[in-house]
Amino acid sequence: MDSLDAILEASVAHGHDTADKLLGAAFIVVNGKDVVYRGAAGRIRFDPASTPFAPDSFSWVASLTKLVTATCLMQLVERGEIGLDDDVRALLPELGRLQILRGFDQAHRPLLQDNAHPISLRMLCTHTVGTCYAPLDPRLIEWCQQVGHPIRQTDWSIDAMSIPLLFAPGHGWVYGTSLDWAGLLLERITKQSLGQYMQAHIFDPLDMSDTGFWPEKLPQTASRTVAWSHRHAASLTLEPADPITPEKHEIESGGAGLYSTADDYARFLRAFLAGTLVSEATMRTMFSPQLNQVQKEALKTMAYHAQLHRAMAPEFPPGLDIDHGISGFINLQDVPGKRPKGSLMWSGMCNSHWWIDRQTGIAAVLVVNVVDTGDSVVVRLYDELERAVYAHGIGGK
Repeated sequence: MDSLDAILEASVAHGHDTADKLLGAAFIVVNGKDVVYRGAAGRIRFDPASTPFAPDSFSWVASLTKLVTATCLMQLVERGEIGLDDDVRALLPELGRLQILRGFDQAHRPLLQDNAHPISLRMLCTHTVGTCYAPLDPRLIEWCQQVGHPIRQTDWSIDAMSIPLLFAPGHGWVYGTSLDWAGLLLERITKQSLGQYMQAHIFDPLDMSDTGFWPEKLPQTASRTVAWSHRHAASLTLEPADPITPEKHEIESGGAGLYSTADDYARFLRAFLAGTLVSEATMRTMFSPQLNQVQKEALKTMAYHAQLHRAMAPEFPPGLDIDHGISGFINLQDVPGKRPKGSLMWSGMCNSHWWIDRQTGIAAVLVVNVVDTGDSVVVRLYDELERAVYAHGIGGK
């Protein structure tokens, strides 16, 4: 445990100089029964005398939301309220109406084709629908510029998500808004908001009192809220950053809308490992490779792209065989010195990460708040923490 404490302490600034350092970080490892490591280092704001960063420090966890949303949808599948392969277009007509962007003509007008293919919950949970975050693809950037559509991925509205598909549903893989659409699907099935469903079926049962879609409804977290920061490219120092989440939003984003703490997210991971949220059969499905060969090659091309690797899959050496389960990447080979094959993982825009290793029986979450996805300091920190966890055999079954 001391080695993990030392790794965290070495990663954070202890004065005003933040070059190649973080303001703060929290890291928790759990098994299905207990918290086996819980630590933090640094502070929550730029002032060196500010409140220490702690496992209950509060921040936007961005795409760590996706696993929570997918787990809720799989609960509906278990109850027979929807099937993984049911066509959801009748419940999500806005998604069903989206056209497929086939390119641009010589006058730079978009070439759009109506979608006649079914869209399933499985596609939504595996990013095989064709919905992409606009800033990630130059074709969508051009389309947005042509039609005057905002090029943002955190507006959290149906209009913001209503951009063309990049391929026919089921015929590729691309990272985007599919879990936001899945959250809307849950709302239309249950006649509850996504937040209400999560509160009743996840947050209240697990005592996750510091987690939700609306920070203003969690006033107890105000004094523990972490400052936004980004790293200066040349000096590698941290600078204050404006929040990139909207104060007002139409939908509770199932893809990226939650604010939480390391403590609360660890409660979720522990319950997930223990089998109290979904059944063993459902967990086996979630941890099973879901992609065909075309989809898998598209995933690997994006995950290992030189400009995206640090953001999407820094814990995997380029070329490691990977696939996608329900709401996360699966490594199909052991990662040398780290997690064994068959583990599930994801991360968030502000560099928080989680992984679940069912073979060893552990899960872990790292919470930080640096806006630039793929921050080099976090990549190094996360690698060192994971290597220490497995080197010391922390927390197995």
